[in-house]
Amino acid sequence: MTSALALVVIVLAASVLLVAVCRTLGLPSLLGYLAVGMLLGPHALKLIPDSEQARHLAEYGVVFLMFSIGLEFSLPQFRAMRHLVLGLGAAQFAILFALFGVLALVWLGQWPAAIVLASALAMSSTAIGAKLLVERNELSAPHARHTLGILIFEDIVVIPLLIVLPVLAGGSAGWSDIGWTIAKTVALLGLLVGLGQQLLRFWLDQVARRKTGELFMLNVLLVTLSLAWLCHLAGLPLALGAFVAGMLIAETEYKLQVEDDIRPFRDVLLGLFFITVGMQLDARFVLANFFWVAALVVFVPIIKTAVTYPLVRRFGLRNIEATLANALLLPAGEFGFVLITLGLTLGVLGEHPAQIAIAAMVLLMLAAPLYPALAERINKRLSARDFLARSADIFKIAAESISRSDHVLICGFGRSGQYLARLLEAEGVRVVALDHDPERVREAAGSGEVVFGDATRREVLIAAGIERARALVISFASVDVALRIIGTVRSVRADLPIIVRTADDEAMHRLLAAGATEVVPDVLEGSLMLASHSLLLIGTPLPQVLRRIRAVREERYSLFRGFYRGASDGNEADGDARVLHTVVLPTGSSAVGQRWQELEALFRSEDVEVTHIRRAGQRLTPDAGLVLEEGDALVLMGTQRGVAAMELRLTQ
Repeated sequence: MTSALALVVIVLAASVLLVAVCRTLGLPSLLGYLAVGMLLGPHALKLIPDSEQARHLAEYGVVFLMFSIGLEFSLPQFRAMRHLVLGLGAAQFAILFALFGVLALVWLGQWPAAIVLASALAMSSTAIGAKLLVERNELSAPHARHTLGILIFEDIVVIPLLIVLPVLAGGSAGWSDIGWTIAKTVALLGLLVGLGQQLLRFWLDQVARRKTGELFMLNVLLVTLSLAWLCHLAGLPLALGAFVAGMLIAETEYKLQVEDDIRPFRDVLLGLFFITVGMQLDARFVLANFFWVAALVVFVPIIKTAVTYPLVRRFGLRNIEATLANALLLPAGEFGFVLITLGLTLGVLGEHPAQIAIAAMVLLMLAAPLYPALAERINKRLSARDFLARSADIFKIAAESISRSDHVLICGFGRSGQYLARLLEAEGVRVVALDHDPERVREAAGSGEVVFGDATRREVLIAAGIERARALVISFASVDVALRIIGTVRSVRADLPIIVRTADDEAMHRLLAAGATEVVPDVLEGSLMLASHSLLLIGTPLPQVLRRIRAVREERYSLFRGFYRGASDGNEADGDARVLHTVVLPTGSSAVGQRWQELEALFRSEDVEVTHIRRAGQRLTPDAGLVLEEGDALVLMGTQRGVAAMELRLTQ
């Protein structure tokens, strides 16, 4: 008989080995845990006993998974995406649930079992979908929002499913039982959300002031499990309380710390949960029923595609984008295993259909990396049909850049790209920026400096005037995409200077070898800024600080070597140092209603200049006819004395 300690060692060793294999192959870790349960469970080597205690402990994995989902459930984000979550997500899940429900009812003959199976098969994997988007650097792509909208809805709809299934397991559940359960849920949620936010924030504030990481983590566990226990007392799922706890903490400033503290418990217990799921999988039974497993593996993606593709097209995606969104939603979801396990525990779902469904879902997850690759191949054929749409985009880019030459082409118009564009334009350098985030392009449309386009495509770069450009800057820190852009640029312009931004120095040699002229790492520049501010604050003279920073840059960047030699850097007195400061014109300010030309002499008298004015989200350049309005934000640059004097005059 194997001792308890030996059993733990065997399970841990198998988990380490199989999870490492899955990670090496680019597969999700949960497949490794499923394999551990299947190999060591009662249907194979019989090393893990199928005990009730292990299943109860594994339930807490689901509790912490729902807590993590609650942490990611941001109400502002939900409101911003509500048309995709409640529109696209709800429609996609409802149609799939109805189709799978009818098929499951025909197969099983019992509608509670059909609800469990249909819900599980309609789910898609949030972990896999998000991971593939990150790996492919597509989080800002148009299809990413549609994909995430569907996944968010599926994460939310699990809650009512977990509530309703125990009611259905009673066998005689009627509308009154379901109505009573819903009423309890609404009342409890209203109480927790209404009163819990302030109490939780106050409590976490008190704990955080003790500055003890161990105490903070214990309190997070206490809050999570207490709300789960409260829901259990009310006859509701444990996971509901955990979800509410995560949602409440997500609205506080402790979200990131809590997420880090809870991750080890979640990952270990969730791994145990998937091991218990794998224990239920009998390989001999699956082989004996291979026809049914294969049927699900083939027809589930077909049905999902038949529903998802036209829906995302209707919600604004083009053919190519819709194909990618559909591919990301094909892998079976983690919550599908949760629902099937719950159905088995409650006696709603039989062993036979559960085994077949679990085996098919595992195979669908294994195929996850293949779906985007298949979508790319399909897109090559669809690209001919999308030629007119692509041509329209390229025409817009060409129309924007055709009058520009000797410009700098910026790939990516995020924060770094926008700051760079402002600095270049301040020096009189013309700019054309490419970005494939449609919302960002739409917001910045008035600037006339950014157009929608994928900078990895040769025809887009040519339309943006790469042959007439002075330089190209890649402003986002993605090495793989940067390498693709560099390769494309070098095939058109071998002599064009290319400056690349990276997060750190790790990929510097790869980028330089690929053809980058200079690589600028965020880590180094951030460290230089920290060092310069630190030295200034501890009393180091400004000229000495500037010389030190210049020396580091000369050592790091080849383009800085030989510049500024013999220049008298920083020879100004400390009191002459120029600062930036923003002043917002209040109600009753004497400057409100005055033309800029009437105030220009006043600014000159204090040696202060206005770099720009922000009004209602727009950036304005001061000119003679500009009339100042209440709420205008004036960005002043000058000496501290001059800026302070001007702020006093402007706010009076």
